[in-house]
This record gives sequence, C-alpha cells and structure tokens, in this order.
Amino acid sequence: MRICVASTLCVALAVCFIAGPAVGNETMIALSPDGRTAIQLEVLNGRAYYSVTREGRTIIDDSKLGFLFNEREPMNRGFTVLRVTERQVDESWEPVWGTDALIENRCHEVTATLVKRSGLTVDVTIRAYDDGVALRCFVPDQEGFRSFEMVSEETEFRLTGDHTTWWIPADFDSYEHIYRETRLAELEAVATPVTMRTEDGLYMSIHEANLTDYAGMTLRKASTALAFECDLVPWPDGIKVRGDAPLVTPWRTIQISDTPGGLIESHIIENLNEPCAMRDHSWIQPMKYVGIWWGMHIGKDTWHQGDNHGATSANTREMIDFAAEHGIGGVLVEGWNTGWSRWGSAGAFDYTTPYPDFDLEGLAAYAEEKGVALIGHHETGGDIPTYEERVEEAFALYERLGIRAVKTGYAGGIFPRGQHHHGQWMVRHYRSIVRKAAEHHIMLDVHEPIKPTGISRTWPNMMTREGVRGMEYNAWSDGNPPEHTTILPFTRMLAGPLDYTPGIFDLTFDGYKPNNRVHTTLAKQLALYVVLESPLQMAADLIENYENHSAFAFIRAVPCDWDETRVLDAAIGDHVTIVRRRGREWFLGSITDEEPRTLTFALDFLDHGVAYEATVYSDGHDADWLTNPLSHEIRTLTVDATDTLEIGLAAGGGQAVCFVPAAR
Repeated sequence: MRICVASTLCVALAVCFIAGPAVGNETMIALSPDGRTAIQLEVLNGRAYYSVTREGRTIIDDSKLGFLFNEREPMNRGFTVLRVTERQVDESWEPVWGTDALIENRCHEVTATLVKRSGLTVDVTIRAYDDGVALRCFVPDQEGFRSFEMVSEETEFRLTGDHTTWWIPADFDSYEHIYRETRLAELEAVATPVTMRTEDGLYMSIHEANLTDYAGMTLRKASTALAFECDLVPWPDGIKVRGDAPLVTPWRTIQISDTPGGLIESHIIENLNEPCAMRDHSWIQPMKYVGIWWGMHIGKDTWHQGDNHGATSANTREMIDFAAEHGIGGVLVEGWNTGWSRWGSAGAFDYTTPYPDFDLEGLAAYAEEKGVALIGHHETGGDIPTYEERVEEAFALYERLGIRAVKTGYAGGIFPRGQHHHGQWMVRHYRSIVRKAAEHHIMLDVHEPIKPTGISRTWPNMMTREGVRGMEYNAWSDGNPPEHTTILPFTRMLAGPLDYTPGIFDLTFDGYKPNNRVHTTLAKQLALYVVLESPLQMAADLIENYENHSAFAFIRAVPCDWDETRVLDAAIGDHVTIVRRRGREWFLGSITDEEPRTLTFALDFLDHGVAYEATVYSDGHDADWLTNPLSHEIRTLTVDATDTLEIGLAAGGGQAVCFVPAAR
C-alpha cells in the first residue's frame, strides 16, 4: 500500500512580464519548466483572453474568458489588471494506487486579479506544465457577489488547424458512445476528453480537472468552424451553476504531447486536484474481481428473483470458492436486493433487504473466512432522493459486515425529472457519496457516472467508474468494433480509470445469444488488462469458462496497481502497446484494430543485466476476431534488456506478456 504524501517548493512573487509595474499589467505568461509550452493571459479592451503556444507555434489562438449571471453583474468585460503573482510548483507525491508509484507535479503558475470599475474582482490562474496547460477562475465572496446563478461560462478554445479529432457527441446523461474520427470542422457538440492530432503531428486533448461543485463541461461549435465554447450541463430551469460565493471553476485543461503515448503518461489531471484528504487509507485495496453480472447480460440469469435468479446464495458461494482458489480478490453480486422487478418506480430499490434466496450476512462471513472481498451493488435506477435517504443505513450495514467495496449504478433518467447525470446537482450527489463511502471505509466503482477529473488523488476510495461504452454492449447490441479499445486509451482513459470489464473467453456465447459476440480475439482480451487501466479490474466472464483454461493464468498474474507505465508505440484508432511494472515484474499489452500487424519492440525497459522469463500469450497463426477468435498460443522465452520482441497481432487481436526475473 502506498502512502499519500508530498513535498512542495512554492514561492509566491509579485511579477511583471511586460516592462512596467505589476499593477495595470495587461499581459501575463506562464512558461513550462522545459520552456516549450506557454499559456498567455491578456486583458484587451477590458476583456480577458488566453492563448497557448508550443515551441513558438500558436495552438490555441486568443480565446475569451468570462461569465454571465442571472440578475448579477456580468463578468465578461470591463476588466483591468489589479495585481499579479506567480509561483513555481515543484513537488512529488505518492498516490495510494495508480499507474506510477511517484508522480511529479512541476509547473509555472501565474495568477492575475482582475477588477471591474464596480470593484468586483476575479482571479484567473494559468499553469504551464511540460505536458500541457490549465486555467481556472475564482470569484471571491465580496460585496455585490454573495450568491449567484450562472447563465453561461464563456471559456473558448480557438484551435488553429482543422485537426484530426477523436470524439463522442455531447450527451448530458451518458458517455456510452462509439468514438468517431473526423476533422475538427465537422464537430458540432462534443463531450470531453476530446483528442486531436495536428497536421505536423502534435497531439492535444481538451478536458477538465477537479470538478467539485460545478456543472460538467461539454464543447459546442462557436462562431467559426475551428472554435469551440464551453457549454455547461444545465439545471432544469436552464441555470448552469448556482451557489454561494466563492465561485471556483474546475480547471480547463489542454494536454499536449509530441506522441500519442505522451498523453497517456501525463498526470496533469491528477496534479490539478488537492492532496489526499484521508489520514488512514490502509483499507483501500486495488483488486481483481469476478461476479454475478455477465450471466444477466447474455440472458443466462436474471437480476430479479425467479427460476434463473443469478444472485442466489449457492451461486455466490461458488463464486467465492473460485476467487479464493485462484487468488482473485473480490466477488461482485448484482441483483441481490429487493426492487429489481419494480425498476422505474419511485422507491423501488431497498439497499439493506436481500431477496429470500440470498443470505447477505452469511455470505459476507463466508467471504471473509475465505479471504475474499464481497462487493456490494447499489443500483439506483436514477432515483436519487430514495438513494440519498437510504444510503447511510446501507453503508453502515456494509461496514458492519466487512464489505469494503460497492458498485453503484445510475441507469435510466434521473429523478427528479429534468436533472441530468452530468449537471451540478448530480456532481454534488456523486461527490457526497464518495465522502460518505470514505466515512464507512468503502471503495466505489460508479456506473453511469460523471466523468473522472482526477478526484481520486483527493478521495482514493473513488477507485474506478464506467462512463464508457464497455463490454456489456457486445452482449445486446451490434457490439464494439475492433478499433474501439485502440481509441479509448487516448480519449476516455485520459480522464481516469475505466471499468471496461474485460476478460471474456467465450467470445461468441452461442448457447445464450447466437446473434451477438465480442469483436476481439481471446489474446486481445488478456492484453486489455494492461492497456485499459483500473484499480478494480473485473474478470468478467462466467467462471466456468475460466476453469482449467491455460490462458486464465495471465488474469491471475496481472496486477491492477502499478509502479511505472510506459507507452512503447501507438497510433490512435489503429494499435497501442503499453508496458507496466509492478515491483520487478513487467507486463505488456498490445492490441490492434481490424488490421493484422507485426510490431517489434526493444526490451530495454527491463533491468539491465537481469534475465527474465517471458510468458507470451499471443494470437494463434490462424486467429481472426471474426472467423477464429479463440486461437491462441502460450510460449515461454528467456530474454534480457538487450533483446527485441516481435509481436504478431491478428485482425482484432492482441498479445499479453508477463516478464518475471528468472530464478538464480
């Protein structure tokens, strides 16, 4: 278990970036530590603008900032610069879990206090990192600004080229869409993260960090084809953000990298959140889990009680026994509590009363005896008032029973009607549940969530979340195309961990749904455990499909908490290869789209002078996601840091490798 500490060197200075005194200064610049990236803040004719350059090239042209309020003075013009301060942030901190054991937070920060003739002030802070830029606004509690109802945030993103862009449409209730690749000019309204490649090969991704008490941000086309403006998810009455001063916006972030892999290796989103809020987090344990879940999606079982009820005591005991035998940390059970047959009705779900065929207390004790964590499930059906009324009792029960993790769900429309999953009202709800769960030592896996914005640094019990078109779509739709998971690491996963639920071995499940299938090879299912990061990682298939299967050894071995991550090579939408280290062991995951590929990599990430036993799980020579998805090979090699590894990927395929230092 890691600790959550940081050492920081921060110096605040009054500064002047243009000749003359700080007061009245009109142009402020923050420059990244490596000197390559700059974000500039200007006040021109009373309006605040920012722009971004990379090695002297403008990548975000002058883009306006500001707010409009209901019955409050607008804060989008009439500004002068009152004062400017700067600081150099140079810290390192250890996350409780994550992709790297040590994270550096190094940037140049500049804060300008802007004032209006009325005396109202707003602080605009800009930050320049080696891997991107960020900005946020702070309106203090002051005379004339005690409470507020924001009509719009006017932040713009004026791009300077018609970039290749990977995106999903703006949807105020769901991120569960297939990503598209188009030119920037074709976009109308999109969700974030939205990722771009310029003509000269620079990669950028626009998102937000530290979304705490605010509406989620989408982007919509502005007055020109290459300009986008912030479009916040509204309340039912159209107000975007309401509350009492101070007003603190999330950070608006632009990750920047020379390579697509650099976007994945970036920690800018986490760095823009507050340090860990917990004194004791020893109870937080990343783990793999199996569960009563996939059977319902393919039609084998039901969530509600009946002849094919999945969440029975007998089925759960079998799952617990399997997990204990194979070193799997947890067992998820969906459909254990009353209310599933009344989905959509107010007050349908009871979070403390099990169905008669599910012995909650006895199974919790049995799981503890076996050293397995029982993972609870709270589906709300979007009925937020009922859940908020009952969640304290439910979490207290779980704490008493030793249940340390809960998967929550918010499928369907939100009650009260008119509220959206991604609006401020629900952002407040999600955050309150994270805090309440922490009080009861409970980890969370949230489905139908608000997108991640790095809050796991502050609240590391917020382990993972869905917010993606995941594995389940293969069970009851046209499915996810082979390229889907070659895009996710550079879009949705830039925001934070995702519970994609990989690990399906019966890829066609003909006995249940012969017209549906998973669009990968078996080897690609293994590789996803490395490519798609999550500290709670599911082995999603029916456990009978894992019994006596040699490839299951990789799922048993692969960690879900890492000390180091490197992207060896990637082309967004085509292929990606990632290596991650835990202790002295390395794990490699390589996946492709519908095109077969042969890739070659140097193994110089291994410790030099050390021989490693590499267990390779590859596509068979005749593997193909459509015609022969189960064909795979397992072989063992002895390698060291001077060697290269050739990786053959079938159409829709993948390869997973485990590197373990050889015995002396």
